[in-house]
Amino acid sequence: MKAIILAGGGGERLWPLSRKNYPKQFLKLNGDKSLLQQTAERLLSVVSAKDVLILTNNAYKFHVLSDLNSLPLFNQQVSSAHVILEPACRNTGPAIALGVKYCMEKLDCKKDEVIFLSPSDHIIRPADRFAEYVKLADEIAMKGYIVTFGVKPDKPETGYGYIRFGSPHSTDGGKNYFKAEEFTEKPNSETAEQYINEGTYFWNSGMFAFCIGTMLEEMNRYTPEIRGMMDLSFEDMLSGFKQMPTISIDYAVMEKSDRVVVLPFDLYWNDIGSWDSLYDILDKDENGNVKKGDVLTIDTRGSLILGNKRYIATIGLENCLIVETDDAILIAKKGEAQRVKDIVSKLKEDERIEAEEHVVTYRPWGSYTILEKGPRYKIKRIVVNPNEKLSLQMHYHRSEHWVVVKGSAKVTIGDKEMFIHENESAYVPKSTLHRLENPGKVPLEIIEVQNGEYLGEDDIVRCEDMYDRIKV
Repeated sequence: MKAIILAGGGGERLWPLSRKNYPKQFLKLNGDKSLLQQTAERLLSVVSAKDVLILTNNAYKFHVLSDLNSLPLFNQQVSSAHVILEPACRNTGPAIALGVKYCMEKLDCKKDEVIFLSPSDHIIRPADRFAEYVKLADEIAMKGYIVTFGVKPDKPETGYGYIRFGSPHSTDGGKNYFKAEEFTEKPNSETAEQYINEGTYFWNSGMFAFCIGTMLEEMNRYTPEIRGMMDLSFEDMLSGFKQMPTISIDYAVMEKSDRVVVLPFDLYWNDIGSWDSLYDILDKDENGNVKKGDVLTIDTRGSLILGNKRYIATIGLENCLIVETDDAILIAKKGEAQRVKDIVSKLKEDERIEAEEHVVTYRPWGSYTILEKGPRYKIKRIVVNPNEKLSLQMHYHRSEHWVVVKGSAKVTIGDKEMFIHENESAYVPKSTLHRLENPGKVPLEIIEVQNGEYLGEDDIVRCEDMYDRIKV
């Protein structure tokens, strides 16, 4: 069995904590590990690291590698996880086809190989019982079915997809699974209530298992434009990926195929698709409040309050959501959390940077935080991890002044190299090649003052880069 983790999503429904440049699969919302790390560890109870594939995009490549490298079972063996970069966003249908093609060509998988597919940002517990269900799915998939995991709904949730199930089947061990009769994507509240009352619907967990041969046959039957691309080499498929249709695997295959079955999933499952969902899983005080950070509540009940740097005090609130970040605060009623996507859409329409970026931006070499900005100037705190370095680059429109706060920096400016230490500084004129490196064993921290007529991040001309970010 091979396991494919989908880790390319943008996570807009958890704005302002999750944003396009740093979405929810990399956030630590449920303990001291990111959701991606938890997903990988869960799958390692069934398959080995060399059988795990991560499907993501180039923007998230180094987040994925950093998360996997922090796991003991992946440490020093990150390449064994097979990180596959989608050249363009084409939804889950083409992405899964790309992952299957990689398995066939690069891992020499045959048509009877079972693929288990999982999103990267769900919470499932307990992990040991999860492994039992994956093994059951493997057994069922070997019979020629596409297996999806169905979760018994306990409330009329409008943020999930639903599957109506029909006639039962049994595994060799007597476990029941059911024919999938109909898929419904995120119904309204009345319809969701009706599904709960009928008792013949499961939530669609988004996890699937199938033999490669089964998926190839169903793609050939229902989405031949995707299936045809799989006859190319993996490299040619990558080159032509942008020409693929933008379609989910649900619409492309699952909703049309008569070979889909539902395996009931009797475990705790939450896709953390909204702030309401996150409230459900976190510990609460005696008044039903979830409180993180420096928070004071008076006569406040049933609320989620996630603080960051500010002191937050509430009086007389009930069933509210308050989420604070460095540059934005979300305040909403519980039950309205699905409409957060409307906020993100409006931010994008207004071309607001808050739609995509945090104040802290992560890079392969470390991170930077915007401390202040105004006309013709910007001030950043830059952290460079040990033995990492920025690209050799230049800017046409700005100069930079660096002051070392912590650690030691190796600096290249033009044809000169030098070391600068705490309380020392360096000046980089416009249109001058320069590079910042951390040769030490502790993180390097500097304050950068930019000055110029244009201070956008796209005013970077890279000449050398150890992270392959040079555009040809």
